[in-house]
Amino acid sequence: MVVTRRKILSYLLPYRWQFLWALAQVFLISGCELIKPWPFKVIIDNVLSKNPLPWKFLASMSPQTLLLCACGGIVLTYLLSACCTLLNSYTTVKVGQKVVNDLRGDLYSHLQRLSLAFHGRWPTGDLLYRITADTYAIQTLSTSGFLPILSALLLGAGMFIILLRLDALLTLLALSVCPALLILLSPLNVRITSAATHARQQESAVYSLVQRAMSAMRVIQAFTKEEDEYRHFMQASQGSLAANLRFYVLQTFYGGVSSVVIGLWGALVMWIGGSHVLEGTLTVGELIVFISYLAFLFLSLNKISETWGLLQGAKVGVGRVFELLEMENDVKEGLRVFPPDGAKGDINWTGVSFQYLPSQPVLKHISLNIPAGKKVAIVGSTGAGKSTFVSLLPRFYDPQSGQITIDGVDIREFQLKSLRSQIGMVLQPAFVFPITMGENIAYGRPEAPLEEIISAAKLACIHDFIALLPQGYDTVLGEQGATLSEGQKQRLTIARAILRNAPILILDEPTSSMDTETEALLMEGLERLMARKTTLIIAHRLSTVRQADLIVVLGAGEIVEQGTFAELMRQSGAFASLYRAQFRTQVGKTTP
Repeated sequence: MVVTRRKILSYLLPYRWQFLWALAQVFLISGCELIKPWPFKVIIDNVLSKNPLPWKFLASMSPQTLLLCACGGIVLTYLLSACCTLLNSYTTVKVGQKVVNDLRGDLYSHLQRLSLAFHGRWPTGDLLYRITADTYAIQTLSTSGFLPILSALLLGAGMFIILLRLDALLTLLALSVCPALLILLSPLNVRITSAATHARQQESAVYSLVQRAMSAMRVIQAFTKEEDEYRHFMQASQGSLAANLRFYVLQTFYGGVSSVVIGLWGALVMWIGGSHVLEGTLTVGELIVFISYLAFLFLSLNKISETWGLLQGAKVGVGRVFELLEMENDVKEGLRVFPPDGAKGDINWTGVSFQYLPSQPVLKHISLNIPAGKKVAIVGSTGAGKSTFVSLLPRFYDPQSGQITIDGVDIREFQLKSLRSQIGMVLQPAFVFPITMGENIAYGRPEAPLEEIISAAKLACIHDFIALLPQGYDTVLGEQGATLSEGQKQRLTIARAILRNAPILILDEPTSSMDTETEALLMEGLERLMARKTTLIIAHRLSTVRQADLIVVLGAGEIVEQGTFAELMRQSGAFASLYRAQFRTQVGKTTP
């Protein structure tokens, strides 16, 4: 918790002056609370009992004037207290929101930098909950929880000093409730923390389930699994609500125990205080002040006990956020940047091995050299490791062994932003954003002029479709491109890569969702794009790789063959078998 406290303070530091202003307001509020009972004492002891005040300038006042002044003092004190409380609420909430926003921004930025391996392991719904809900906990710990406790402690300290002068024995008896509360409530703290952790985990599970279901709605409906998914959701929801109920019951029980103990102590103090009045050692007005302070003191103690329960839950939430922030990226940031004229494009793999899970290798000792400006096709059966192979180049993952270089420099030495700026990518599945057509194409180059966006769209064979839309390039797409076909989404992502105009190009099955005619037109545009660029193309249709400078055949994570189309066909090896099998399938499909 010490480390967490330091981290929270680091987020408060930029707003230290606003926080200090909130602290000053707490002192003002405490001062108002300390003043509140005294006008009542004046009314009882000096107006009604007609005892003179010790101050000469007030002793000459008539009872009516003194009553009016006392009543005016009551109004002014309560008015000032209300204004200070309102101002303090605004200040603390504003500071708290700024701290939440900073923490939320840091977490979101950090998650974007973590590797795809991390995002593959971690449930998306849990990440959403930590960003949207757990980050609010820092507001409770830094302002909403801390300042009320500080206010209660300040008020308690001030009241203790005054009460001690009124009746020392009674004051010590009243404050003896504090160790009693500590002894009774300490065991509950552990249970509340445990319940808060479980409740947040269950809530995260609901987020994860909903996120998964919304992303897979087409599959759910296609296989009529709505009832099963509903049942899973209700089970998760009931588990979450039950966990939250247990947490709130514990919090309420915590407050209830505190209230009962304080009530018992209050009755005891009242009995002894009344006895002191009967004995003449305490005036009625002093007893009123004492009782008022005692009520404030016990209210403050009750507030502290309730807020302490909230702090236990908030501590869990902040801990979950810092857990992610402390995770180091699997892919370490380099220091080098590419020269202003960009990469030449000479790429070399040396003894590269990679696995997603231990003892399950995906790539085994891959070695391959691609000279700058060459077009290389990566082919192989499903699961051969083709997409993984090209994903290592932009460092979506790092290999467990071996080295990949661009222009003779290990890619791990480059800054990720600099490295990825040299690579244009068309990945699978094709993903588009719920923004305009033009913004989707210009996603990698938002500053690109409309003329270049249109030129890229024409090369990707998507311009004619966009031109027919009512808003053209300003047409806003639906979530996950729901208003587009798979082929249209694929062409849009190709246009995005074309506009990026990077010296290295990765095309992961760029024509898999297109008919033969559209594929032919698109390949003609891509040929112009690939000129003078180092291109890696994962081929779905083997007929598209005829013009490749080199064809690399992957099998079970290894390079089993490489050569030109003519060379591989003459060898009658793995590639020739794949090609003939695909050709026979295509002929069978077209035969009436």
